[in-house]
Amino acid sequence: MYYGGDYYPEQWDEATWVDDVRLMREAGVNLVSLGVFAWARIQPEEGAFDFAWLDRVMELLHDGGIGVDLATATASPPPWAHEKYPEMLPRDVDGHVVGPGSRQHYAPTSPVYRRLAAELVTALAGRYADHPAVQLWHVNNEYGCHLHQDFSDSARDAFQQWLRDRYSLIDAVNEAWGTDFWSQRYGSFTQILPPRRAPYSHNPGQLLDFRRFTSDALLECYRAERDIIRAAGATQPITTNFMGAFKPADYWAWAQEVDVISDDCYPDPADPESFRESAMARDLMRSLKPGVPWLLMEQSTGALNWRPSNAPKAPGQMTATSMQAVARGASGILFFQWRQSRAGAEKFHSAMLPHAGTSTRIWREVVQLGASLAALPALPDPDTVADDEHPRVAIVFDWHSWWAIENPDHPVTFDYLPLVRQWYAALHRAHVTVDFVRAESDLSGYAGVFAPALYLLSDDGAASLERYVEGGGHLLVTTFSDVVDESDRFRPGGFLTRLGPLLGVRLEEFGALLQTDAPPAAPGQRTARVTLASGEAFDGTLFAEQLELDGATALGTFTSGRTAGLPAVTSRASGKGRAYFVATMPDAAGTDALCRIVFEAAGVQPLVAGLPLTVEVSRRGDVLFLVNHGAETVTVEVSAETVVLEPYGSAVLTAR
Repeated sequence: MYYGGDYYPEQWDEATWVDDVRLMREAGVNLVSLGVFAWARIQPEEGAFDFAWLDRVMELLHDGGIGVDLATATASPPPWAHEKYPEMLPRDVDGHVVGPGSRQHYAPTSPVYRRLAAELVTALAGRYADHPAVQLWHVNNEYGCHLHQDFSDSARDAFQQWLRDRYSLIDAVNEAWGTDFWSQRYGSFTQILPPRRAPYSHNPGQLLDFRRFTSDALLECYRAERDIIRAAGATQPITTNFMGAFKPADYWAWAQEVDVISDDCYPDPADPESFRESAMARDLMRSLKPGVPWLLMEQSTGALNWRPSNAPKAPGQMTATSMQAVARGASGILFFQWRQSRAGAEKFHSAMLPHAGTSTRIWREVVQLGASLAALPALPDPDTVADDEHPRVAIVFDWHSWWAIENPDHPVTFDYLPLVRQWYAALHRAHVTVDFVRAESDLSGYAGVFAPALYLLSDDGAASLERYVEGGGHLLVTTFSDVVDESDRFRPGGFLTRLGPLLGVRLEEFGALLQTDAPPAAPGQRTARVTLASGEAFDGTLFAEQLELDGATALGTFTSGRTAGLPAVTSRASGKGRAYFVATMPDAAGTDALCRIVFEAAGVQPLVAGLPLTVEVSRRGDVLFLVNHGAETVTVEVSAETVVLEPYGSAVLTAR
């Protein structure tokens, strides 16, 4: 189990380096990320490299038994680079230069940036590929974090080439985007620009493809650096840090390119439900590369610096979220950062070693966590096979639907991620194991699959979902799904053209509901009341779709508004399985009730029954983890064993 954090010795004198290694050993640290933002120190000017200081740090760490996750330092170009090559700077949607003085001030498609980055990585890899301290390579840092999209001329040129590679012919672009609308038909690829500021709405196909291009362009940067490292003879694993469910980058595609998934996760300790959000991030990381342990590359020991209000973590809370990550497949727990910075934009960001030193609660918890991780039993790789007693469920998570949904000009403006989180929270409250999948994935191992707002659905995805149900699976699809094809175009026949026959319903109108932040005097319906056959009732938001049954049975009916009396929740048997449709976005009571319906039909049971909502349970092979995320002591029964969990306490048991 790796344990440590980001280390920035360039911010400190050499005497402090020696003290750092001593304290790292005391805390049980065995891995640090080194050089993440050290480009200016490693290369003080073009063509000149200074490795002497880095050599000394590497030697100190290695002699102290501490491994290095060596970063390529390309996330923040030095001042000499933008002074000499101002064309490498990115531009925003209005065409304004995004200047230096922070970080990530580069256009990912800039030929100059890519050349300079390649020269730096070539020098680093050539020097340290065989260094005994290097356990891992860390390419760049949080790709796309602050600069979600670049609209520079280099992005224009690269986007045009990306379109040539994807479509070959300009007429294929015109067909995919429907450019005869508004006289947008293109005669050549050179006429196509990034979707910069325009008088009104952009073409939705162009917006979607520019999202795809942006993710691919960032991935090209990663691949280029990775390939240089490999060419230098390095055999260590190579990674770059993800950021949970991060919109700009399609991590399904990225996961195929990294040796190990690593993630940065910063749940808000002031939010009592934040542990569900972090659990979702852990399960997503585990799902991106099934069966392979992942790394929690960054988290905080306490308060942050970048929220409007930065609450500290309660005593034990840092350990609880760390054990949550281990339980859900992590093979390393790391922090930003090792020693708290004295200057710079993140000087208020907490660290393993705080400004106040080793007489602090944070330091004591850091040392205790290191000991706890070292004392863990040998853990198997994350399990992807469910047993008969505890079948798994999955959520379809689709970046392309996310991008397309959040384009403008839809019946309702809404965010995709909160809807996914709402369904995840319901499954988490039920204490079942949740994987994330693509619609095109092999779903045969899951008892239940939930597809919230699968707006953009490919033919392959639809066929996969149909096979899953026919083979015995239970599929729940929500409103605003199967609306368009992969180019964001309607298929002939309207809505639900691919899944409608499987679901046994026809959709006539979306029935948009008012958003909750609409003006109080705004006329119209804000929620749609739904009553299930069991008598349970809940409120739906966003949509109250007008459905017509076409082979399905109504399990719930709208009981308010213009759709009163129409089906709201439906079910249809198909082959050996069953498909469900929900014609609105249920509230928490609704998601819980609908999960129970699917669980009962699919035979899904919790890993441990009767747990309080603040306690989560995860299984990793034959090891069972219980984590209490509440501020009160709770007592639970697990296989006739009484377990007492202190506030933010955890227990590691042998699964029976």
